[in-house]
Amino acid sequence: MKLTRNHRLMMASTAFLALAGPSFALDGADMMKKLNAATSAGGTVITFEKADVDGDTVTATGVQVGYANLPGETLKIGELTFEGVEETEGGGYHAKSVSFPDIDMSQEEGRFSAKDIEIAGLTIPANATGDTLNDILLYETVSTGPIAVNIKGKDVFAIEGIESNLERQDGGFTYDANVAGLKADLSQVEDASAKEAIEKLGLATLDGAVTMKGSWEVESGKIAVDEYAFDFKNIGRLNIAVDFSGYTLAFVKSLQEAVKTAEANPNKEEANQAAGLAMLGLMQQLTFNSASIRFDDASITKKALDYAGAQQGVTGDQLTQSLKGLVPMMMAQLNLPELQNQVSVAVNAYLDGPKNLTISAAPEKPVPFPMIIGAAMGAPNTIPSVLGVKVTAND
Repeated sequence: MKLTRNHRLMMASTAFLALAGPSFALDGADMMKKLNAATSAGGTVITFEKADVDGDTVTATGVQVGYANLPGETLKIGELTFEGVEETEGGGYHAKSVSFPDIDMSQEEGRFSAKDIEIAGLTIPANATGDTLNDILLYETVSTGPIAVNIKGKDVFAIEGIESNLERQDGGFTYDANVAGLKADLSQVEDASAKEAIEKLGLATLDGAVTMKGSWEVESGKIAVDEYAFDFKNIGRLNIAVDFSGYTLAFVKSLQEAVKTAEANPNKEEANQAAGLAMLGLMQQLTFNSASIRFDDASITKKALDYAGAQQGVTGDQLTQSLKGLVPMMMAQLNLPELQNQVSVAVNAYLDGPKNLTISAAPEKPVPFPMIIGAAMGAPNTIPSVLGVKVTAND
């Protein structure tokens, strides 16, 4: 009797597991369809042939990426491998990592290659409505290895690697990105005048990096790009920062709908006009907080002055003195008395000893975009005071 009861228990357990098994198995095709739904909101279309599941690994084959506004133009990815996949509450998916095959494309005399492309911490929403952060596609890290563009057997553009990170916060996230080891070979430029300028300025080879840092508060739509910098050896560092509010998820959805409507209209002239009006309407929802552009010189200014002076038959120092006298005259024509003196003082200081030059806008209170547009149309000379514009040098 005991043996019979144990036998029946084992049989019942086996039957239960057999019935329960399929409900816990991953659905690779469903995951890929939801991935496509999430990317389609931005105009990117992902197609695949099949998606095989092995434990918590999903391998999608025959993957192609296209764009809604470029029908027929697709990039053949091939195979994507999603590892550590699990279904999230509500029917979405989370993958610990997504691996891409290396890219090696050739066309005529050109070749493009990219290696070690990977996404870590990919979250695919169950319903890509875009209403909340849980309804949009998110990642933790996107990275690549070496990227190169080769023309006629020589690398004219190369990157050692790219890394972009997204960290979820309460009600938003912070992000940063880094493009390391960016190199460009301009020695192959064929235009005679451009080639001469490149050689005189010492720009035959560019070597630098691009960095970016910022945050997004979803509810208020406050986007702060604290750093968007291009830093090149023997040239300098250009950093752009901007802070504005109103870029909410609802705003993003309206923007995407406006783009889709324009793309669906076969009359391109009419579509562009409608899109322009839609964008103008959307801008009414934004508020300007601050912005700045700063350039830190790394020897390019003096080289540029010497080269430009030589083109005019004068020395770099003579051209500098001419510019110092010309700037006040140009500013006077703009009828910006509050800014005229600032610009003249800053430009003079910078030209005398190039270190850094900054143009910033920081109003005492946030300024709605409609107010900025109104000032630009009715009294453009008031914009510097409306935005709190300042120009400084060598600080």
